[in-house]
Amino acid sequence: MTAAASKLIDGRTGPWEVVLGLEVHAQVASKAKLFSGAPVGFGAEPNSQVSLVDAAMPGMLPVINRHCVEQAIRTGLGLKAKINLWSRFDRKNYFYPDLPAGYQISQYKEPIVGEGRILVARDGRDRDEAPFEVGIERLHLEQDAGKSIHDIDPDATLVDLNRAGVALMEIVSHPDMRSPEEAAAYVRALRNILRYLGTCDGDMEKGHLRADVNVSVRRPGEPLGTRCEIKNVNSYRYIQQAIVYEARRQIDILEDGGRIEQETRLFDPAKGETRSMRTKEEAQDYRYFPDPDLLPLELDPAWVEEIRAGLPELPDEKRARLMNQYGLSPYDAQVLSAEAARAAYFETAAAGRDAKLVANWVANELAGRLARDDLEIEASPVRPQALAGLVELIEEGVISTKIGREVLDHMWAGEGSAAEVVDKRGLRQVSDTGALEALIEQLIADNPDKAAQVAARPQAIGWFVGQVMRATGGKANPGAVNALLKAKLVRES
Repeated sequence: MTAAASKLIDGRTGPWEVVLGLEVHAQVASKAKLFSGAPVGFGAEPNSQVSLVDAAMPGMLPVINRHCVEQAIRTGLGLKAKINLWSRFDRKNYFYPDLPAGYQISQYKEPIVGEGRILVARDGRDRDEAPFEVGIERLHLEQDAGKSIHDIDPDATLVDLNRAGVALMEIVSHPDMRSPEEAAAYVRALRNILRYLGTCDGDMEKGHLRADVNVSVRRPGEPLGTRCEIKNVNSYRYIQQAIVYEARRQIDILEDGGRIEQETRLFDPAKGETRSMRTKEEAQDYRYFPDPDLLPLELDPAWVEEIRAGLPELPDEKRARLMNQYGLSPYDAQVLSAEAARAAYFETAAAGRDAKLVANWVANELAGRLARDDLEIEASPVRPQALAGLVELIEEGVISTKIGREVLDHMWAGEGSAAEVVDKRGLRQVSDTGALEALIEQLIADNPDKAAQVAARPQAIGWFVGQVMRATGGKANPGAVNALLKAKLVRES
């Protein structure tokens, strides 16, 4: 796969290149766990969602959840990846208090999904900057561990097994990213695809999507350096902060003549730094072997094709269609297609309206208010049909764009439709040319020096426009004002 463009970091002895690969753990959207029928709801009382299988009671055998397998296949297809019709589950052996069996059921050499790719739009200010491609090495299914809790009892570590056995998809990328911004953009793009597919809700605050970030540095053109893995980072901002700190830490060590130890590290958000957790294990340290309680997973090709046929329109495809169907710019199409709900909102509001104008209102005015109130677009107090009504008033010249923002604020507060707000608050534009003409003539008569300036320098007309808008409380029709001013000032000059 083609690596993203290099972003060099200056060190004391010259430039360095940071090389990044990510292992993203995505919780499968399912009502039950991977190998048991126990529920997976978030926030339940500790140890209230644990089956005998999850607790590793003797004699209990795992039974594969068909829905979780289907979700993994859907995800693989969405990542343009190879679906392996034969895969198997292995035991990954390690000992933690929150891993009752002493091993995790995972997939090692024979994963359910192989090589794939994802095209990632950059998050920078340059709207025309080309996207970059990140290669997907594999996706495998595995069960989550429980949770150790250290901050309730100062003398004990408590264990909650509610999460034990929850189905995870581990999505492993190639080391194709070269900056913190690219890593965050990759996770954002991957999350969008998962949410479009309905295979993971992507809730990072609940830990349903988290990333292990592999960081190494090297001189440009040299072989890959020794990597350190930063575990369980669960926000875009923390991913970037962890990479910045870790890359600088490694550069400082190398420039001082030291060597990087391959290890697993944790990111401390409060201090903005990574710290050592343990020496990085190799595959042989886990003593992988095929799980004797689970037969190999053999997929019917017809079932895979049935799943493929049922895939929704994915972000890349939707972005291209929005550009072609509605004439949107690549940037606007990217912003709107980033979330399926946002794209659906736009298309509902744009029906029969000026699509570019609607896109601007959804991507800017609506998005700003949603971010301010920490709301998802599904919870917007202004529904798409209501926004369409607001845009219609602007198209018809009933209100200006500036007044439209005020109207939207009143709609947001629950004061009714755009038309109701405009009528109730008297916000209609002043388009009466007679009234505007009288006002303009008075302004010209009172300010002959300004009128002379406009005659000599037409761009100075803005002063008169501002005076008219101020006199009418911003309700004057800007188009009518400009037309009348040009006619009057040209004639007077």
